[in-house]
Amino acid sequence: MNLKNNKVLVGIVLLAFIAGIAFTGGVLFASGRLLLNPSLASFSCNQASDTDTTSQQPVLPGVGPNTIAEIVEKAAPAVVKIETLVTTTNRWDPFFNDPFFREFFGEQFLPRTRVQQGLGSGFLISPDGYILTNEHVISGAQQIQVTLVGRTKPVSARVVGKDHDLDLAVLKIDAGTDLPYLKLGDSDKIAVGNWVIAIGNPYGLDHTVTVGVISAKGRPITVEDRSFRNLLQTDASINPGNSGGPLLDLNGEVIGINTAVNAQAQGIGFAIPSNTVKTVLDDLIKKGKVTRGWLGVSIQEVTPGVASYFGLPKLEGVLVRDVVEGGPAEKAGIQQGDIIIRWNGEGVAGTDDLLQKIQEAGPGKKVELTVWRDQKMVKVTVTLGERPY
Repeated sequence: MNLKNNKVLVGIVLLAFIAGIAFTGGVLFASGRLLLNPSLASFSCNQASDTDTTSQQPVLPGVGPNTIAEIVEKAAPAVVKIETLVTTTNRWDPFFNDPFFREFFGEQFLPRTRVQQGLGSGFLISPDGYILTNEHVISGAQQIQVTLVGRTKPVSARVVGKDHDLDLAVLKIDAGTDLPYLKLGDSDKIAVGNWVIAIGNPYGLDHTVTVGVISAKGRPITVEDRSFRNLLQTDASINPGNSGGPLLDLNGEVIGINTAVNAQAQGIGFAIPSNTVKTVLDDLIKKGKVTRGWLGVSIQEVTPGVASYFGLPKLEGVLVRDVVEGGPAEKAGIQQGDIIIRWNGEGVAGTDDLLQKIQEAGPGKKVELTVWRDQKMVKVTVTLGERPY
């Protein structure tokens, strides 16, 4: 490696140490296989006056006394309970085959198989038995059983498609008859403060209904190894077993898929927006996976220190920390230490913005990138590949 490349590499390594740290603490999946602290939610009720003899029921502001009940009555038959069995075996050791080892230590160290049960929720999205849920609900499952409303005997389900990053999965059951299903609504139209309804199976309590509001939109959070960039936040109570269940608006349409809860707080739950689901649903059903574009670089934000080191006139773009050998970026001539400033003439606001552009473009798309290299602008045309899994 020449002196120039050494200088760039050393600079990138040093600058990486001062990069910001994303908040990840306390947020966990609402799956029955994980231990979570219950998230409690409450809402204000307008109590009927003592002189009102026609009704003594609590009423939500702006909602009739029977609105929630009517929505639940129509939606609940499409919500299902999902139970899984995951079989794991502890690591094999070559000493187990040694008779002297077994003579002295007996059978206590022999490999053992453990069966773990999982619990989650899901909902039907078509009359012929397609079910939407979270990927983490069915991850690693050797057996998936779905219980429908009005049926005591569960039916077997198979995985049609799944995506780890978005935490989405589509299952299929054969019930022998048309089934009730829910419609995916427009999550962009839901507003902060709008009422929402969650239906699921927390702690195995079938079809538990909780009510709350949309607390925030576009929440970026990290749960285990997944980084979400655009979740709905709600104070409708979400607990273990709620994962994969629907979050409904007052039209009875699904505007979110319940997925996570903050275990360190009360009334802070998260849902995947329905519009995110819509963009990948066809891929999940037809291809079994989500097809994503791939540039083949690792990137980091441009900080004032990065801009100063590379002589960048203003704070913009993203820094290329590394280039994957044989990937689309390397083939196009993108180098370690380049700063990607523009994407097809549009400014790149940061790492999230670039990742979103790559995902939306998809494999095979030709893109013109403007990069800052050696204190001047350079244009590079790259053909995106398909992201490997």
